[in-house]
Amino acid sequence: MDMIFLSRLQFASTTIFHFLFVPISIGLVFIIAIMESFYVKTGNEEYKKMAKFWGKLFLINFVIGIVTGILQEFQFGMNWSNYSRFVGDVFGAPLAIEALLAFFMESTFIGLWIFGWDRLSKKVHLACIWLTAFGTTISAFWILAANSFMQRPVGFEINNGRAEMNDFFALITNGQVLVEFPHTVFGALATGAFLVCGISAIKLLGKKDVDFFKKSFQIGITVALSATFLTLVAGHAQAQFLVETQPMKMAASEGLWDESEDPAPWTVFANIDVENKQNSGEVKIPYLLSILSYNTLDGSVKGMNDLQAEYVQKYGDGNYIPPVKTTFWSFRIMVAAGVAMILLGIYGVFLAWKKKLVAKPNKWFYRFMIAGISLPFIANTSGWIMTEIGRQPWTVFGLMTTEDSISPSVSAGQVLFSIIAFCTIYAILGAIMVYLYVKVIKKGPYLMEKEDTKVTNDPFAKEGFHA
Repeated sequence: MDMIFLSRLQFASTTIFHFLFVPISIGLVFIIAIMESFYVKTGNEEYKKMAKFWGKLFLINFVIGIVTGILQEFQFGMNWSNYSRFVGDVFGAPLAIEALLAFFMESTFIGLWIFGWDRLSKKVHLACIWLTAFGTTISAFWILAANSFMQRPVGFEINNGRAEMNDFFALITNGQVLVEFPHTVFGALATGAFLVCGISAIKLLGKKDVDFFKKSFQIGITVALSATFLTLVAGHAQAQFLVETQPMKMAASEGLWDESEDPAPWTVFANIDVENKQNSGEVKIPYLLSILSYNTLDGSVKGMNDLQAEYVQKYGDGNYIPPVKTTFWSFRIMVAAGVAMILLGIYGVFLAWKKKLVAKPNKWFYRFMIAGISLPFIANTSGWIMTEIGRQPWTVFGLMTTEDSISPSVSAGQVLFSIIAFCTIYAILGAIMVYLYVKVIKKGPYLMEKEDTKVTNDPFAKEGFHA
């Protein structure tokens, strides 16, 4: 059993599972805030019911997301002690701010929002959900600020073999976080929006609470199309940044072994032979890689062979080419999912604009929207796989390799046991979330409201005896 492989596998599995919940929280709370804003502005009780219904799903996701996130920080000390020792003085500040400020802010205003219905004024209550949305977004910023240091180390000095932060402002204005943050947040908004649209499509297909879910779908599909388009724009900016800061990752994501043609075509498909460092069966789109890299119709992109020689000269002997097939195909899976999301969003907005959402011929579209719930998760996951795998063999680019980052005192057997234990716990948590989601969705907004009213009218509930 390879200790490095097992440590990476554990971190990948727990991180991917945790990140299923993070974008839902960021995106769904934003949509809930929009719904409640409509309620405050129009006085229409339907929007209030919408905020409460979707708020139930948000709270379920938020709680389970917290549990899954705890393991993330534990793993730094368990399996990656050398890494933690090296970057601890840099990571300490953004992670502490995320926990003590952003997360505390989210939790406080979520509590006020939950228990503030009919106790706070409409505008104050609305402010609570918008501040919650702001808190979730800022929380993501601090996490990404730490991750961006791994991609492009700035604002530090090496002291006694450890990286120590000497410029906090440089850390939070790192060019990497400035392109990574909007790309991640817009992707999260699309995730929440497609979840709303998919669940609404289930109800519209069943012709249940049609007016309620038609309004939800209209809001969701508008956010979905806008967020997906902005994700595309932010992703383009991030790709151009990679050409300058991590050219090896860019070359691997394109399967480029030698310097590209000028102008550079974008490879749609290729049969990659890693052993012989060559491709066959390539399908290319002329000029597109030059446009993606430089916003011009000309310009070449360096290949992995040339970059490998440069890195050996700069960093010493070693293999600096990442897993090419994984990097190449994860990028294309992300792009394909994004294109599908845009197409669904355009058609959905068209139907909403034409007021044809409940027309009979739309059954096939609603089925696509139900399946479309998975698209943002596929795009998010494949995007992060490309981002992290494409940085290999580094944990901190140019400073520390993955091989040097693991815990020397932890055995492969211990890591394997913890992988099995964590995956079992995550499977249970996932099953609980699905069960609770299905329960809330089946009840719908009106039956759920009746049950909530019944509990509220219970005198014991008023004294806090009911959750």
